[in-house]
Amino acid sequence: MPTIKNDRITARVNDEVKNTLSAAAELVGATLNQFLVQAALEKAESIIEKERMIYLSKKDCEVFFDALDNPPEPNQKLKNALANYRLKIG
Repeated sequence: MPTIKNDRITARVNDEVKNTLSAAAELVGATLNQFLVQAALEKAESIIEKERMIYLSKKDCEVFFDALDNPPEPNQKLKNALANYRLKIG
């Protein structure tokens, strides 16, 4: 059975912060380490999700899908950009 490598993360905090974190960990029945890892992981996942998601109002959604369904004719700048891309990329 392969062994799993666990990396260590350390943090320096004052007594007040440690006591607060320890009290919260105890309330949920976790060790301080378990509590810190779970809380940090939840926060990290939340931040990543917010950065990856795009939230639109109903009106913005309608405008977006209308633009996809009925795209405008390409202007000269877009045509030039496509020609330049094809020259460079092929």
